Amino acid sequence: PPSVLDTARRQAAGLMQGGARVLVVRSGQQSEARAVAARVVGALGARAAFITGEPPRGLGPWLWLRGLVPVLPLTMAPGERRRLPSIAGHHGPVLVVCGLDGSIEASGAVVQWRVPMPSSAERITLWRMALGEDADAERLATEHRHAAGRIAELAQAARSASARDGEPLCAGHVARVARAGAGVDLGALAELLPDDIPDDALVLSAEPRLALETMIARCRLRDELAATLGAAARVRYRPGVRALFVGPPGTGKTLAAGWVATRLGLPLYRVDLASVTSKYIGETEKNLAELFARAEHAEVVLLFDEADSLFGKRTDVKDANDRFANQQTNYLLQRIESFEGISILTSNSRARFDAAFTRRLDAIVEFPSPGPEERRALWVAHLGERHRLDIAALNRLAAGCDLAGGHIRNVVLAAAALAQQRGGEIDEAALRVPIAAEYRKLGKPVPPGLQPGAGP
Repeated sequence: PPSVLDTARRQAAGLMQGGARVLVVRSGQQSEARAVAARVVGALGARAAFITGEPPRGLGPWLWLRGLVPVLPLTMAPGERRRLPSIAGHHGPVLVVCGLDGSIEASGAVVQWRVPMPSSAERITLWRMALGEDADAERLATEHRHAAGRIAELAQAARSASARDGEPLCAGHVARVARAGAGVDLGALAELLPDDIPDDALVLSAEPRLALETMIARCRLRDELAATLGAAARVRYRPGVRALFVGPPGTGKTLAAGWVATRLGLPLYRVDLASVTSKYIGETEKNLAELFARAEHAEVVLLFDEADSLFGKRTDVKDANDRFANQQTNYLLQRIESFEGISILTSNSRARFDAAFTRRLDAIVEFPSPGPEERRALWVAHLGERHRLDIAALNRLAAGCDLAGGHIRNVVLAAAALAQQRGGEIDEAALRVPIAAEYRKLGKPVPPGLQPGAGP
């Protein structure tokens, strides 16, 4: 965008004046930082030489002979300090491209520049350049907070999807490739949940559904939400949205996260806690820093299932393990507050979280156990059209079977297997065996009238 190009020229002018010799270009995606660094070097009238690893001997004279400026790509963990190696024979500027964490030390002044997110007006221009004048650029720029590099990636993937479909390129292709996670690389740290969740698949009472609708509106307008508000609202405003979904198992918390991502047209990634956490000191923070940086650049929804295992209460320090565990929690609290993307956490209990963490949340959505009306809607939503249950049978299930949506799903799938094995459709008798099995799993007695073999 023009603002970044203009800043790149001014950064180059600062380096040419003989002041600071080192410029650190920070971005959540190193490819974007490399492109910006190349622009800065171009404004110096030179070409960039990207040097990975330890600078080789004789590098200084080679840079001078070729008219090159060294650019050092670095990967650093939170709190890590890195001193730049000296390049013998090179007395010109040095650029560093890295993520948002860590600090750079060098002889002399070091200038830091974090590549900014394009404004809404700039994003409109970028979308029109990428997709053509007929694209719905204003809606894409307003509802999605994509960086310049990400817009280019999505436009390229959308053009390929358009060519495969044999249809004119439109915003719908962008939404489809974005939901599929095109161009997103979170490695082994998170798993893509690609399923679209339609409205009729999410059965909720009025209160949690209204809370979810409010959260979606906040996500769509988060970039410039505070622009027209007072000074107290604008100061320290960050566009990230953090929500906690709380409720008993099987009440639809993960399904609701998929529904929110579907409505927003963004990919949903479930964080793999086994890949993120590590027994080695500092490794968990490093993995989380990489995860947040990549997710922030790619504009995805991060889902932390059973989040209390990561964001739980801090404990009294009795030994070194407690101290390091508290340091990890402190880092998480700070990093999720500065995260400019959308994060959803799920838990069975709100009481397991630190009070300092709940203060940082933008929304807490309660998912209560469903009542009879919600249970009836859940049975209908799961059974579909091909069954032999009349209205009275559905009412008996809704009134007497106090199971949540996740348990009802298990019952219906097991009943469908029994019915197909018998060559018929699901009836009340086919449901009673899996209902009894589900109650045994929960350690509860089967309600009267729902035992296998009981009459209607």
